[in-house]
Amino acid sequence: MSKSSKLFIVLGAFFITNAIIAEFIGIKIFSLENSLGFESLKIKMFGFDDLSFNLTTGVLLWPFVFIMTDIINEYYGKKGVKLLSYLAAGMILYGFVMVFVSIKTTGAAWWIGSSINKGVPNMQLAFQSIFGQGLWIIAGSLVAFLLGQLIDVWVFHYIKTKSGNKMLWLRSTGSTLVSQFIDSFVVLFIAFYIGNDWSFKLVMAICVMNYLYKFVVALALTPLLYIIHYFIDNYLGKEEAEKMMKAAEMPK
Repeated sequence: MSKSSKLFIVLGAFFITNAIIAEFIGIKIFSLENSLGFESLKIKMFGFDDLSFNLTTGVLLWPFVFIMTDIINEYYGKKGVKLLSYLAAGMILYGFVMVFVSIKTTGAAWWIGSSINKGVPNMQLAFQSIFGQGLWIIAGSLVAFLLGQLIDVWVFHYIKTKSGNKMLWLRSTGSTLVSQFIDSFVVLFIAFYIGNDWSFKLVMAICVMNYLYKFVVALALTPLLYIIHYFIDNYLGKEEAEKMMKAAEMPK
């Protein structure tokens, strides 16, 4: 097996695994400020006076998914990104179906009350409540993920046609910021405005807060792109790496 094939498998595995994990941990909402040991911010926006960075835990992984998107885009082009995006979407949909089936199964009588001493009176209800509330998030994320990936690919190659192989940070971070903007608003509107009847203003406020976080993280992770790029170039060899990047520029 060639080095380029091995690299594609490793990048693809990391890409798909992160996408699936992000979907299923996204059902938890956490406080960024409190997690870092700070008091919650009181931000005024859309008529709300006490907004803070209460985020789905999925945002912990999505920046890495988009970084992998740009790295794969750099070496394997649109075809490589689209293949992995469709595979990831298929696996997420498969996971969605299996979660739905597992919720509908009847829990064993002894298992339902097995965690009473730990403060969980009904394990079946707990399981259903946790995974069930994530179904709309998964549905929204699936649509947002595919839309975001396609936009990321287009913006990445558009910038690259203008700048060539220079300014990796611009095409990668720029495409990530645009695609995550779309991703943030689409997923939250489907999950909470359509799926949970939250008010338009509340969803908009949460969208903005989520995107602010993703914006800062995307900028902060820019150096990681160069580190990954450096190791990949060394692994492939300069000549092979340049050959792959040139082939990736070809329209597909």
